[in-house]
Amino acid sequence: SVEYILKNKGKLENKVYDVPREVDLQVAETMLDSYGIKIDKLTKKQVDYLTKSH
Repeated sequence: SVEYILKNKGKLENKVYDVPREVDLQVAETMLDSYGIKIDKLTKKQVDYLTKSH
């Protein structure tokens, strides 16, 4: 989150922001990794299936 703020210095208004999803995922992955927990990533085929209208 701090890295995001530094990269966007001067572009952000003085208000509370939600953490961008990619930052949230990176923080979660780093924390889980520190506990030795790995999370699978979806394949392109799985993503296509999940985003397709049924």
